[in-house]
Amino acid sequence: MDKAMEFKKMIAQYSNVKAEDMTDEMSVRDDLGLSSLDFMTFLGELEDTFDIEIDLDEAVNINTVGEAITMMNELVAA
Repeated sequence: MDKAMEFKKMIAQYSNVKAEDMTDEMSVRDDLGLSSLDFMTFLGELEDTFDIEIDLDEAVNINTVGEAITMMNELVAA
């Protein structure tokens, strides 16, 4: 499984949208319906799963699924 699909499966646990139905253009908050608490919990799970450290100042500026996947891929590659 590629990292993008793994990411979508993880975030789907906090959303009412299935991973396979997510597009990169979907809004994390509006389309997926994540609350602030869900988003923060998800970020912690993401850090643990991919062994990365997410800058919260950058994370709060993430709007779409695609932006979040790009940020995750950049952190994993670093």
